[in-house]
Amino acid sequence: MTTAKRLGLASVALIGLGASAAYYATIMAMKGYAFPRRGLDCLVFGLVAAMTVLVLLVFWRSVHRDMGLISLQLDQMARTGQVGMLMANGTHELTRIIRPLNDFLSASHRQQETLRAENRELQIQARISAAEKNHTEAIIFSISDVVIVTNRFDELILANEAAEKLFGFKSSAVVRKTIEDVIRDATLVRLIRETRSHGANFPRKVVEHIVGDKGANRTYTLTLSCVLAPANGVAGVVSVLHDITREKEIARMKTDFVSHVSHELKTPLASIKAYVEMLVDGEARDEKTRREFYEIISTETDRLHRLIENILNISRIESGVVKMVREPVSLTAVTRQALDVTAPAARDKNIRLVERLAPMLNQVEADGDMICQAVLNLLSNAVKYTPPGGTVTVAVTADERRNVVTCEVADTGVGIPADDLPHVFDKFYRVAANNRMASGTGLGLTLVKHIIETAHDGRLLVTSEVNKGSRFGIELPMLR
Repeated sequence: MTTAKRLGLASVALIGLGASAAYYATIMAMKGYAFPRRGLDCLVFGLVAAMTVLVLLVFWRSVHRDMGLISLQLDQMARTGQVGMLMANGTHELTRIIRPLNDFLSASHRQQETLRAENRELQIQARISAAEKNHTEAIIFSISDVVIVTNRFDELILANEAAEKLFGFKSSAVVRKTIEDVIRDATLVRLIRETRSHGANFPRKVVEHIVGDKGANRTYTLTLSCVLAPANGVAGVVSVLHDITREKEIARMKTDFVSHVSHELKTPLASIKAYVEMLVDGEARDEKTRREFYEIISTETDRLHRLIENILNISRIESGVVKMVREPVSLTAVTRQALDVTAPAARDKNIRLVERLAPMLNQVEADGDMICQAVLNLLSNAVKYTPPGGTVTVAVTADERRNVVTCEVADTGVGIPADDLPHVFDKFYRVAANNRMASGTGLGLTLVKHIIETAHDGRLLVTSEVNKGSRFGIELPMLR
């Protein structure tokens, strides 16, 4: 029952009560009973007061009930977070309040749904951005090049492990610090600042940069790239340093190699050309002179052939395309073959060859021809750089405890200075102090090194003392 209906019934009841009281008073008056005026006034006032209290009581109970219902609904909305429509028991007096409140709640609900949708979209974008950031950082941290990323204020925001190692810092301790406080390289700092300031016109720059690393300078290709912001501004600079020290060294070695090869090829070719021209011009008038010219041409041709063969053999071994026939080989037998080849040259210089060869029981798995060539090169060098009357000692020993077989060639020659000793196996390297003792290409010991260490996983040994002689040894794994 609505409040209006309840109020109507209460009013009817009070009016009926008042009418009954008036009727009763009238009857009593007609019978001659006189009511005091004061009592009549009190009766009317009491009836009016009772009717007013009753109306207020009914109205208060109705409003209290509806307000309690609205409060309960609001509490439920607060607990669940769901915004809905407020419902009452139909009290007309609250309609004017509930209707605009419901409109407000509806608008709030729509705004809340919009904000939730935008929040979900932002969360998705944030997760995507975080995944992309982690992916980018993983790529940067995995590459071996030095990577440094700075922002528009020239502050360090990202650096990989290679950068930390090169410049000696920890990223976690220097993030958001200015680049000059982190990197003690004024040139690099200046290039980063210039790239950032001129980024709109020159977004990418590539220069060659030298960095001192523990006393040794290393050369890098420095690539500086601007990170452009959406409004065509510069958000930061990415600096990548690629170490090209080895490439430059290889390029220099290739240049030196070509230069040396050209020089070494030119010398015998010049001799051959000169003597051929003299033969063509008829300058060799007798048979003895012509034979002498022929021998010189033959010797220079052999020298040229050896040079080309050494170059090709070294190239084949370095590139891994050399053809090897690995089989059980006695190092003692191979060394004796090399001694037989060297013996005539030793006799011509009155050099005594001393053999201390172990029995041929111990073998190595190797290419016999290549090992023979290595031993022969060591023997030839020993004979060439030993003065007449000297001694060359060849020893082959087996160390079963270490499971190796060793061949050592020791001479009583001029020896090698200490400064030159680390370079004797380099291509075309010749000891300047010994150039007058014998001619050569500087490839013999290089070939020995590649045959023993690269092709057979062996080890080279060398000791020398000026004017007392040298000792070269090769060490190969013993075949069980």
